[in-house]
Amino acid sequence: MLIRAEIEALQRTTERDNCDFTGVPKDPIVKPAKATVREVAAPGEGIMELFEVYAKENPRNITVDTINQARRDIGIFVQHVGATYPATKIDKKAVREWKALLMLYPVKATETKAFAGMKIAQIVEHKKTVGKPLLTPRTVNRYLSSLGAFCSWLVAHGYIDSNPTDGMSLAKDKRKKVFPFTVEQMNVLFKSPLFTGCKSDEASRFWNKPGTVLIRDHRYWVPLIMLYSGARPAEIAQLAVKDIRLDQETWIMDITETSDEGEEDLKSLKTLGSRRVVPIHPELVRLGFLDYLNEAKKAGHSRVFPFATRNARGQMIADFSREFGRYLTKIGLKKGRGISLYSFRHGAVDALRRAGYLDDEFNFIFGHGNGNLVTRGYGVLVQSVLAQRVELLNAIAYPGLELGHLIVR
Repeated sequence: MLIRAEIEALQRTTERDNCDFTGVPKDPIVKPAKATVREVAAPGEGIMELFEVYAKENPRNITVDTINQARRDIGIFVQHVGATYPATKIDKKAVREWKALLMLYPVKATETKAFAGMKIAQIVEHKKTVGKPLLTPRTVNRYLSSLGAFCSWLVAHGYIDSNPTDGMSLAKDKRKKVFPFTVEQMNVLFKSPLFTGCKSDEASRFWNKPGTVLIRDHRYWVPLIMLYSGARPAEIAQLAVKDIRLDQETWIMDITETSDEGEEDLKSLKTLGSRRVVPIHPELVRLGFLDYLNEAKKAGHSRVFPFATRNARGQMIADFSREFGRYLTKIGLKKGRGISLYSFRHGAVDALRRAGYLDDEFNFIFGHGNGNLVTRGYGVLVQSVLAQRVELLNAIAYPGLELGHLIVR
């Protein structure tokens, strides 16, 4: 059987050498190759073509970072259905098959050398020999949400009749993923080399080794500012010098997404509700943050933390956030999941609850909406006068926390 097939192949080769491309197999045992015909989109109706229209309209007014994340997520969907697949043909079957692949898709696949050049189906197959952890249900749902928002736009514009992602989300894991630090953990952390002196600041592998090098840039201040403000790490890291100022005899952080540095340095916030004024906590002043700010001004920096950078995806200090988690493991505070850089934000929330405040009374301080979508669009004054904000921030306290050794005498 194999010899008969080889004879047919040689005959076709001879024919093609003589510029005859009309030959077909004559032996009944040899069947011509057939391939599934892929759907081809009409001009302007390709998935990524229409996504760029959607991104330009930005109907939900989401941030640039979120749009870019959605572009990457939907790009993975296109890997599954094919680059020429029409947006008008996106259906439940395509989404269901994609979701099944995502549930077997490894974490950070696009950043892993072992998967270089592979598409989603190939990665899932090759993952069996690589052994990386899989996406969490929450991350799978994020992919589905990105596609779902785009499909809602496709429905509104008549490209498809219904949203094929409806009902596709995985059940949410209600267990807490991030916990606040205990006071005991923070006392260990703030007496560790990253805050008191390490061997070198050039690489994170030296942070846990005691030495005389004092790290006093964003790696030092972002955790402390999070501790006493609850702000997100990226919000703090991208602050401009002009964003911290004296207002009514109170030092404040003006958390915005505007920038004087040009398009390449645009700031970003998670949501529109993230724009807010946050007073500087007295403990940060005591620890010398305003002195640090003055030094940044004298050095001519326009940003408070000029050495805080974005990763390849445009995410501010994402690399530091990951390195900080590893540091917690190295100094014996972390085993598996549970605590991370975001534990400081969670701790600030608990501090205000301990002080007797209800979530609705302080959500705006953390850049969370208060749920009242109607009144949010009325008037021009921001919620809460400055004095009330000061009262809230000053209520953030951690009984038993020892930071006196960090004060420069």
